[in-house]
Amino acid sequence: MTTQDTLHRPIRDLRISVTDRCNYRCSYCMPFDKYVWIEKDEVLSFEEIARLARLFVGLGVEKIRLTGGEPLVRQNLDDLVAQLVALEGLNDLSLTTNGALLGESADRLKRAGLNRINVSLDTLRADRFRKLTRRGDLNVVLAGIDAARQAGLGPIKINSVIIRGLNDDEILDLADYGRSNGFGVRFIEYMDVGNANGWSLERTLRKKDILEVIQSRYQITQVGRRDGRAPSLDYRYTDGGGEFGVIGSVTEPFCSSCTRGRMTADGRLVTCLFAAEGFDLKSLVRGGASDEELTAAIASVWAQRSNRYSDERWEAIQNGRPFNRGKKIEMITLGG
Repeated sequence: MTTQDTLHRPIRDLRISVTDRCNYRCSYCMPFDKYVWIEKDEVLSFEEIARLARLFVGLGVEKIRLTGGEPLVRQNLDDLVAQLVALEGLNDLSLTTNGALLGESADRLKRAGLNRINVSLDTLRADRFRKLTRRGDLNVVLAGIDAARQAGLGPIKINSVIIRGLNDDEILDLADYGRSNGFGVRFIEYMDVGNANGWSLERTLRKKDILEVIQSRYQITQVGRRDGRAPSLDYRYTDGGGEFGVIGSVTEPFCSSCTRGRMTADGRLVTCLFAAEGFDLKSLVRGGASDEELTAAIASVWAQRSNRYSDERWEAIQNGRPFNRGKKIEMITLGG
């Protein structure tokens, strides 16, 4: 069964947040001292997640990515991985992590069937890393990435949000880290996710500027978007140094090809990264709904989807109009 939204976009990708907890307090993601956490008994069990994932796959989902919070703070995550990789019709399962717990979990994740991981890493300077995360140790993360490689996880991609005045002086350092280790670095324009990060366009280093920095040292050629719909526009170093990508999430929005849904740790289906609310699937699951009833609910939500937030934001910016769509779900709740 193929389900399309009002703009004829099918659902092909699903990001599942397994927890809203995180062991970091990154200044641009979680700047506050206190948050209202999801109660543990409201968080979906692995069996509930796997059931819903199976129904999403039946509606056309081909790829699932596990997120958080920090997904590796959820105990025994490899048990969920094993359940998901067994789903017939799922072509790809991956994980996004801050890397702090990779050293102790990489082998278990690999044995459970996980292959691909993305590691969020915005700086290679230990003092800056500590200041940015407010509790992290860069060496632990780098060791965790190495442990993941030794365990056979791959490809390993590095996600780096570039913020003007914060880490834009490390673009070449991050590029060289990727080149020397065989990791594909994805440089991401800083955007207004959630409500807490104090975003402004002045702090966004645009995609064209990121490319200019890289081209000051290396010759590159454009590869394109994976599957034609991936958010990252990929490039290849012409000297054989591998590939990298740039996600122009602000200046080159890709709403028209977005096939991604999200499910929060407490079972809400969210149709856009910038949404204000989600549809409560957990109540249906725990209320005894059949697979058919759940499938119909998911399909109905997606069929009504009309989100094109990033397109509208960029149109407003280009025309000098104010753009404020109100309160959004926080990143720690929604997942990356």
